[in-house]
Amino acid sequence: MSVNLSIKNVPDYLAGQLRKRATRHHRSLQGELMAILEENLGNRRSLTPTELLSKIRAFGLKTPGEAVRLIRRERDERKRGQATFL
Repeated sequence: MSVNLSIKNVPDYLAGQLRKRATRHHRSLQGELMAILEENLGNRRSLTPTELLSKIRAFGLKTPGEAVRLIRRERDERKRGQATFL
């Protein structure tokens, strides 16, 4: 069974980015949204606690302050469209 979804009040800058991305991939807006959902939610499985801990340790974070700085940096880069690891 499939479900119809609707996204309301999309900011102009996001709609513009979506249109550009859809054009680059030769897709409709609907097709691009579906591709984004499949990429990000499709066949992923949840990490086990051991796998999650391993990924966290791979970042080399030792204190909560380091984690906060990493999260803020990634958030700010994502806003500028330059995310590095997510």
